[in-house]
Amino acid sequence: MPYVREVILTTLSRKNEPHLAPIGLIAAGEDWIIAPFYPSQTLANLREVPEAVANYVDDVRIFAGCLTNRRDWPLLQAAQVRPPRLAAALAHAELAVVSVEENPTRPRFHCRIVAEAMHRPFQGFNRAKAAVIEAAILLSRRHILPRAEIAQAIAHWRPLIEKTAGPEEQTAWDWLMDAFAEEEQANPDARPLPSAPGDGSPP
Repeated sequence: MPYVREVILTTLSRKNEPHLAPIGLIAAGEDWIIAPFYPSQTLANLREVPEAVANYVDDVRIFAGCLTNRRDWPLLQAAQVRPPRLAAALAHAELAVVSVEENPTRPRFHCRIVAEAMHRPFQGFNRAKAAVIEAAILLSRRHILPRAEIAQAIAHWRPLIEKTAGPEEQTAWDWLMDAFAEEEQANPDARPLPSAPGDGSPP
């Protein structure tokens, strides 16, 4: 299985409109592969401006925010590519597309690192952060995953929020659970997902 690193990817449209998206970069030796699903803004932007920035962040509110229409995170100019980098990034890598493997579902953009920088120290692991990232992945795939599988996964990760979350992790989790709850209200015949602390969903 390939090594995958979860990042916030910034891309840019032809109109110079930045876009942020959580994505798993696929390792390919010293290079990285971006494999966005079709259709997506990330895919469209890479077609127009074949560059990107991989932002390594530990503020999981950004992962949750990108999936719940909260994308207004401060950006800074990158050094070698046109898309900007996240101001909150602990580090970032600037990527240039060198080739594309076409696929009707998920094209693979092979990228070379053209610049890297460190900005602040990483201060350790937190299990609640992992729970938020996993819940964010579930939300991004809610249209293709069975609801029972999503419910089981949320029940598995929820105790990590209860036991280890700080304010940032709790806020991010609440945003995701609110998004799941809104979907339930829009689809009342579906089996409800389990409640989570502070998510406002029924017990």
